[in-house]
Amino acid sequence: MRVLVTGGAGFLGSHLCDALMARGDGVVCVDDLSTGRNENVSHLIGRPGFEFVDADVSGGLDVSGRLDAVAHLASPASPPAYLRRPIETLAVGSRGTETALRLAGRDGARFVLASTSEIYGDPEVHPQPEDYWGNVNPVGPRSVYDEAKRFAEALTTAYRSARGVNAGIVRIFNTYGPRMAAGDGRIVTNFVTQALTGRPLTVYGDGRQTRSFCYVDDLIRGIVAMIDSAEPGPINLGNPEEFEVGAFAALVLSLTGSASPIEYLPLPADDPTRRRPVIERAAERLGWKPEIPVTDGVGRVVQWFRSHPDELSRATA
Repeated sequence: MRVLVTGGAGFLGSHLCDALMARGDGVVCVDDLSTGRNENVSHLIGRPGFEFVDADVSGGLDVSGRLDAVAHLASPASPPAYLRRPIETLAVGSRGTETALRLAGRDGARFVLASTSEIYGDPEVHPQPEDYWGNVNPVGPRSVYDEAKRFAEALTTAYRSARGVNAGIVRIFNTYGPRMAAGDGRIVTNFVTQALTGRPLTVYGDGRQTRSFCYVDDLIRGIVAMIDSAEPGPINLGNPEEFEVGAFAALVLSLTGSASPIEYLPLPADDPTRRRPVIERAAERLGWKPEIPVTDGVGRVVQWFRSHPDELSRATA
């Protein structure tokens, strides 16, 4: 196949490009490098079947040649990134999603939207199944990301029902792995980089809030399975193993051998207190489930940061 990947130089997007190229697909990687990085795809540049396009999908995009699939991953994803770029985050969720949908519709291509567990907000239902509508503050500090993805889901559904686009939605829960930016503000990178540099691990609230963590290789297998299907979704992709944040901090200290203390800070506004996916739909319809234990995955991230001292130094810059 020839697959367009928006946000293809980002953390998840670059791993998806790798997986598609590894199985023999051609890839058109689109990224404006506002949060993505050249180094994430530099090993693919020049390889037959790989094309890089420096463009913002929110401003429109014309890709020559037929596409067989479009995976729309473009968006700031970490809280610091989308809070720095609130208008751009809303734009890529709205105009950017429509650009990608139109390209899929043009060629009769399969379209997959990378949505997020954040559409559930601070959930009143736990764990979160796909038929839960969520509890989102539309004017809160996180709303630019949450509502951008909720709109993107509505737009994707409309293009499927009204225009016949073969579109599907995946809702991604906390994913981690190599190529995450040291300063992206997410729990795994925060804790690992803090532990490796001897700084306090910052736990917000009392540490009893929960998260589930899915290793990137598992997550990408799920997205590829969704691309290969005609499933409309939405489908949760995440690891149902649930950790209290305080306990996860202790795990990172154990894996790194760090003597860093744990520092407790006030909980940010609208920060979800619980997060765990129901994944039966993914198992039934995609034959997917996560396989990499969290201890193994976090250990790989620790080794990756240790082998990338320049990235680790950005955490303290």
